[in-house]
Amino acid sequence: MRFKKGDTIIITIGKDKGHKGKIEKIFPKEGLVLVPGVNMYKRHMKKRDEKHQGGIIDFPRALQLGNIALICPKCGKPTRIGYLVSKGEKTRICRKCNQKI
Repeated sequence: MRFKKGDTIIITIGKDKGHKGKIEKIFPKEGLVLVPGVNMYKRHMKKRDEKHQGGIIDFPRALQLGNIALICPKCGKPTRIGYLVSKGEKTRICRKCNQKI
């Protein structure tokens, strides 16, 4: 998995194109990531009890990995992720500035 929890990403395709956020949760088998505040949808909920009020609630849906790009913490540009293997250690690198992520 190229992306990790806590990475800053930018949305490249869809209704939220250009929005930035941090990855909250990753679903590797489905190829999805959850970013709070992005890809928000509404749902009509019925009142269950006093604790769970009914109404229209907003909740984020997961995004596909192909619709996001990592923002390099060093150069601040959207980039692809590369790997550098040295002495049996595999580290992620930025494809634009070749710095470790």
